[in-house]
Amino acid sequence: MSKRLTLMIDEGLLRAARQVALDRNTSVKNLVREFLQALVAESGRQRASMNQIEELFHLKPFAIGKKNWTRTELHER
Repeated sequence: MSKRLTLMIDEGLLRAARQVALDRNTSVKNLVREFLQALVAESGRQRASMNQIEELFHLKPFAIGKKNWTRTELHER
């Protein structure tokens, strides 16, 4: 089921969006819909990636070695 969304945007931005829509042979409504779909999909991919990273940290034991260097040694060229 689709829901109606009303928003207020700057007149210049709307004019530019209409031109982009015209160039892409679509409507501003479709541009907004596609943008929101991509935003939600990207957010889901990022969340899935973060979950995978967290899972790796919990599953794979790792040890941090002893500090055997100085700050000066790290920055020597």
